[in-house]
Amino acid sequence: MRHRLPLLPLLLMLVGGLVFWLAQEGLRGVTRFRPKAEIEVALPVFVQVAMAGGDRYLAASWSVIRALVTETSRMAREEYEILGQVQKDASWLNPAHEDNYYIAAAILPWEGQLEPTQVILRRATRARFFDYQPPFYYAFNLVHFKGDVLAASEWLQQAAEKLPDPEERLILQNFAARWLDRSQDLDTAARIVEAMAAQAKRKDFADYLRKRAKRLRDLAVLRRAAAVYVQAQGKPAGSLNDLLRSGLLEKLPVDPFGFGYAIDAEGVPIFSSAAGQ
Repeated sequence: MRHRLPLLPLLLMLVGGLVFWLAQEGLRGVTRFRPKAEIEVALPVFVQVAMAGGDRYLAASWSVIRALVTETSRMAREEYEILGQVQKDASWLNPAHEDNYYIAAAILPWEGQLEPTQVILRRATRARFFDYQPPFYYAFNLVHFKGDVLAASEWLQQAAEKLPDPEERLILQNFAARWLDRSQDLDTAARIVEAMAAQAKRKDFADYLRKRAKRLRDLAVLRRAAAVYVQAQGKPAGSLNDLLRSGLLEKLPVDPFGFGYAIDAEGVPIFSSAAGQ
């Protein structure tokens, strides 16, 4: 026996699809307004404390909750500024608030609010003396957003000291040394790495750091020679051999890691391989 197709549900589906299509077409020319974000004002700190019955820690938690529930994907630049102020106020009220520095590090610097982020992380570093993450994020921001590898290395070493596991400490200390390869002040960078080597508890790691310091000093020598070459010749050197032939170098330095040195398109000596950094 044949079953007849259920026509009514099929017709309803077709009519519903037609209505949906017509509605979509009708909305194409409608101007859409961005809904208001949940955070539009940063109250003075004393008002926040008063509203919390004089409890500064409760006031801080309320501010952090505001940051947590804010739909940041809908926010404009000026609203990120308000969010930064709200979270900075929260860090003054309770600098040890973990959620506050997490949210700040994850959102604010990527939206142009580096200054309040770093204030929050500095306060958290002092208050949470046992926690490696605030100085770690602070160091990352210095490298990524400001390119300040000297200060970033110092902060990363602070983070490393807070790690209980010796192997994890070595990993961060190694990154602190490697970041210094990107410094423009290679002599200062070499001194920092040498100081790290002097404080290292493991002999193999200390030897490794001394090698890093040597290659920084060798690169500094090459760059000084390249600068003199430009003054004397009126043009940058095309190769390291140009520096050697000009008499500015007695010999080319040997990279202790075996990667060597090179000259970039502007005539500036560099490490020849990123793998060596």
